[in-house]
Amino acid sequence: MTFDFDNEIKQHLTVVKELERKPGVFTASLDDTFYNKAWLRDIYFITMGFFETGDIATTKDAAKALLTVFVKHKDKINWAIANKPNEAWQYIHARFHPETFEEYWEEWGNSQNDAVGEVLNLICTLELMGESVVETDDEREMVQKIIDYLISIEYWDDDDNGIWEENLEVHASSVGSCVAALKKANEVDWLEVPDVAIERGETALRALLPRESVTKFCDLALLTLIYPFKVTTEEETVEILKNVEYHLVKDRGVIRYKLDRYYNNNIDGFSEEAEWCFGLAWLAIIYAERGDKEKAYYYLRRTKNAVTPDGKVPELYFSHTDKPNENTPLGWAESMYVVALQKVKELEAKE
Repeated sequence: MTFDFDNEIKQHLTVVKELERKPGVFTASLDDTFYNKAWLRDIYFITMGFFETGDIATTKDAAKALLTVFVKHKDKINWAIANKPNEAWQYIHARFHPETFEEYWEEWGNSQNDAVGEVLNLICTLELMGESVVETDDEREMVQKIIDYLISIEYWDDDDNGIWEENLEVHASSVGSCVAALKKANEVDWLEVPDVAIERGETALRALLPRESVTKFCDLALLTLIYPFKVTTEEETVEILKNVEYHLVKDRGVIRYKLDRYYNNNIDGFSEEAEWCFGLAWLAIIYAERGDKEKAYYYLRRTKNAVTPDGKVPELYFSHTDKPNENTPLGWAESMYVVALQKVKELEAKE
């Protein structure tokens, strides 16, 4: 199997661009699906495809839009800083209307600390590159407030719904997202990050890893700690990769965790967990960054095999089938394939 890197990258970024409602605001999937909403997390990972391929303008549009969402809800954030939230609805919600920027208020596992960390990470990354999107006093204050918010909720010991928006517990992927963001923020000279805020996160992370949580010893979400957050030690990285590859890699994707009931192909909810396409791309990215050409290509080929005949990357396939679910294309999955293509292309260029 051969790759025309530039053409494939262009093709899949075009698919992602079709999900853009406003500059930098992408819905998770198409308008005729439940995923016709905007997620903080999805936009962050969608943005990675543009960022890694050098499209800083689109990256800045996304960062600006996310910062605008936070400024819009500053009263709620101010309350959460002054009064530590104890109900999910009091947290910064991970979903918002792509046109009005209003939060969706139905019950939806709304405490997702990883998503808040991702927004801070993106804003600070651009700041440190000299590509700031912070222009007004309100925006400048809000970036500091995001830090204050993470400290207020004590993210290092906070039961949140995590990347999969499910059960409340401390998630390594959420803690790691916040640690990575606060480390970036600490490099920005006009932001104040207490050392203890990072130290407590690091301590919590070391105590959890290589587990994702008390209930999940192996989870696809752990890959975020290796890319893009880069908060794992070499020993932790190797252990996470070993566990994910042994326990979770399947035919057309990577299951999120064992006994995952979401789109499970078994009516009893056991065994036949859905196979998430971006998991294969994630492994390709990580191995490319590690300089392992053989394994990077192995997972890139497997990701390409998950692309539909009409050139789309689905959210997932039903277990042991060639049937994707209705969230096709998934913007996040498209973007991770783009990043995988770019990273392997760069690996080739080094030789």
